Amino acid sequence: MFRKTLTSISRRHFSSSSPESPSLYSFLKPSLFSNKPITLTPSLSPPQNPKTLTQEQKSSFEFTLHDSLTTHNTDEAWKAFRSLTAASSLPEKRLINSLITHLSNTEESGENTAHRLKRAFASAAYVIEKDPILLEFETVRTLMESMKLAKAAGPALALVKCMFKNRYFVPFDLWGHLIIDICRENGSLAPFLKVFKESCRISVDEKLDFMKPDLVASNAALESCCRQMESLADAENVIESMAVLGVKPDDMSFGFLAYLYARKGLREKISELENLMDGFGFASRRILYSNMISGYVKSSDLDSVSDVILHSLKEDGKESGFGEETYCELVKGFIESKSVKSLAKVIIEAQKLESSSIDADSSVGFGIINACVNLGFSDKAHSILEEMIAQGGGSVGIGVYVPILKAYCKEYRTAEATQLVTEINSSGLQLDVEIYNALIEASMTNQDFISAFTLFRDMRETRVGDLKGSYLTIMTGLLENQRPELMAAFLDEVVEDPRVEVNSHDWNSIIHAFCKSGRLEDARRTFRRMVFLRYEPNNQTYLSLINGYLSGEKYFNVLLLWNEIKGKISSMEAEKRSKLDHALVDAFLYALVKGGFFDAAMQVVEKSQEMKIFVDKWRYKQAFMETHKKLRLPKLRKRNYKKMESLVAFKNWAGLNT
Repeated sequence: MFRKTLTSISRRHFSSSSPESPSLYSFLKPSLFSNKPITLTPSLSPPQNPKTLTQEQKSSFEFTLHDSLTTHNTDEAWKAFRSLTAASSLPEKRLINSLITHLSNTEESGENTAHRLKRAFASAAYVIEKDPILLEFETVRTLMESMKLAKAAGPALALVKCMFKNRYFVPFDLWGHLIIDICRENGSLAPFLKVFKESCRISVDEKLDFMKPDLVASNAALESCCRQMESLADAENVIESMAVLGVKPDDMSFGFLAYLYARKGLREKISELENLMDGFGFASRRILYSNMISGYVKSSDLDSVSDVILHSLKEDGKESGFGEETYCELVKGFIESKSVKSLAKVIIEAQKLESSSIDADSSVGFGIINACVNLGFSDKAHSILEEMIAQGGGSVGIGVYVPILKAYCKEYRTAEATQLVTEINSSGLQLDVEIYNALIEASMTNQDFISAFTLFRDMRETRVGDLKGSYLTIMTGLLENQRPELMAAFLDEVVEDPRVEVNSHDWNSIIHAFCKSGRLEDARRTFRRMVFLRYEPNNQTYLSLINGYLSGEKYFNVLLLWNEIKGKISSMEAEKRSKLDHALVDAFLYALVKGGFFDAAMQVVEKSQEMKIFVDKWRYKQAFMETHKKLRLPKLRKRNYKKMESLVAFKNWAGLNT
């Protein structure tokens, strides 16, 4: 049925004759294995007057060959084998196969590997010509596998030709797929087509079922005819061979033919293929349609490409099921032909046929837009969406936008991404939190703070439930970029949103950043705002402020801060007094001593003693000597008696009066 429908040609019997192959040894030229010339020495060509070996001499050479293989002495083994062949003699079967297997070992690298493989090929070919029964099938398979690893297409094909010529028939499944792989890696399956035809001939003429190429091989031959050679005659010959051998086609077989028929514009043949697929009971035509699209793209018949896409939706129902490779191929064809409008039209028409329950990433629109992005045509993808809107294409699913947004993220084109988000929101669609988080992270990485803020506002306005991730991303990014003023403005904007978890740490980060940059007034205002909104300052809050005031020599501000925290400490319950720790005591004492506020300094000392916090007096002695070394008590007594008393108390405590 397959044969009769696909071709009208009569059955062709395989000819038993084959053209005379060139000399075996012509295949040993170095170019088959390497770009560098390698001299193969010696030739295994039989001498004109071969010397006859005695049994003792033959046994001696065989012993040397065996011993050399055991010790992995390749050169010595090769010499022993040469000596035997020079006398038109061959070693015993076990030694022959051991030698070729040893030479086929390509674990070594470099020029030596090519040389060993050439010797393996020469040995196998010589044995096949002289006495093929000595060569085991498994040895041939091992040699072929080594040739595959070495990408030695020429020698592999030459060995198969030698096998055929000398009627040495190795089961196809031991070497056929290896030849396919070798030819494919070499860039063309055309050489395999000749092997395929000869294997088919042998299988039929010699009635050797084990020489019959299987479905994989048949499809490789079809691929060569349809995809590479684009030859209708050769493709029909392969189909005829499959029919003769009883090889049942699969969807790949139909796919290759569909490509060729589409490429040649043979619509009637394509209709026959579809009817045949029904006859064979194939449920899916995805591969058939994908190959048709490839053929029509190759012939620049873009209208037919559109027809195939829409036809596939009508036939298969919910989704087209094309792969990414197919979408990339058709998108490239349309864009190269400057047919963006046509792509938009295809998506619009496809949406009318697609099921409403289709997954976003299974739609034609997603496939086309995603392919544009993968090919580096993000702007074209956006243009397609704009063209769809201009054509009145109705609603575009959110999934169609996602690939473009992800591409913009990857390319850090955050301004364009933000603009696209605005368009999405205005159309009534809503992005999920993962996309928002990715866009905001890309914006912060790109230091595009305006886009990050805009996107976050969009998240809030569209009622996205989880704002925590993006909030932390923005705060962390602003902190790393030393932009405390933006942190403060952002925090003030979101502080009352219940979806955002603002805590004292966030305020501390802003205060610390302001202090670090010397913007002490901004730090103070932020601190006041923090307290006003009932966020509890902690040790880190005070440490940042003290260190900032100290750097700016704003000692009076430290005094005010101490008076504030002193009142809180006094009113705290006993279990909460531990908040005044060693670091805070040290910071207060050092700043107050530097500022000359000895009364407050002694208050800190008293609190530290009360709370059993260790204080290193030496540090404050040094601070006093650096700042107040010339301070005289008589003058101070006349101006401020109370301050004098505090100074004396401090000096006594610090041991400065001894």
